Amino acid sequence: MKKFIVAIFTISTFMSCAPDNSTISTDIVANPQTASGEEANAKLPDIKFEEELFEFGEITQGEKVEHTFMFTNTGEADLIVTSAKGSCGCTVPDYPKQPLKPGESAPIKVTFDPAGKSGMQSKTVTLTTNTENGKETFVIKANVKAGEGTTPAKSRTKTIIN
Repeated sequence: MKKFIVAIFTISTFMSCAPDNSTISTDIVANPQTASGEEANAKLPDIKFEEELFEFGEITQGEKVEHTFMFTNTGEADLIVTSAKGSCGCTVPDYPKQPLKPGESAPIKVTFDPAGKSGMQSKTVTLTTNTENGKETFVIKANVKAGEGTTPAKSRTKTIIN
């Protein structure tokens, strides 16, 4: 019985290691830093923002604000944004999920929620793309003031009582 179990295990192991005949197309993404031959000269997308910094100025704690950043694919291939993340949970980007052809523009709406924050705030949004860099960033800033009916942000200083 023990030999039978070992034989079944061995057969299943070899069958699970069978070669996969499917192929993955690399037409969309090319990285010249790791490519060789013709791939190194592949045409890539490039991204150009109308602005890379937006300042909301003075806002009130608890007042959600948003700004739309416009960008254009200035490269020679389709631009794909695979993800967009804010530097903290208070900054939420809404980005285009469809590829952008060369010359096309699209918006990225960024919502900032200053609840629990005070003073000068600077938040970065990072896009993961198929550009040569692979990552693109832009920044929002705001000076958050406590508003009526809001509780000021908690101090990060500890008080020790003896």
